Amino acid sequence: MKRLMRHSGTALAAAALTVGALAATAQAAPSGGDPTLTDVYIWATDVRLRQQPTTDSGVLAVRSAYWLDAVCQKRGQYVNDPAVGGNDWWTAVQEFSGSDIAWVSNLYLRGGEKIAGVPDC
Repeated sequence: MKRLMRHSGTALAAAALTVGALAATAQAAPSGGDPTLTDVYIWATDVRLRQQPTTDSGVLAVRSAYWLDAVCQKRGQYVNDPAVGGNDWWTAVQEFSGSDIAWVSNLYLRGGEKIAGVPDC
């Protein structure tokens, strides 16, 4: 039993290191965005980028664990996700290579309810 617990502890520690390494790799901001804009990170999977700051508007793209340039942020439709909470702040974003403006709920962006460094629209 003691041996089994020791092996389980080692396996858990190795798994934690692996997950930590993957998270650090996925969250490192790439270069190439507009230096005048704040980079924001979508931490969730299958996040819909929309035409307007509401879930009723059209979907322009879907992104997972992804960096974007933030143009500005404003209050929009309240989004509630039982797994992570709720928020009514949305950020206008664009691809680093340039793209049309899309909106993403701040609920799925690293930085909290209202993201520091991103101006109001």
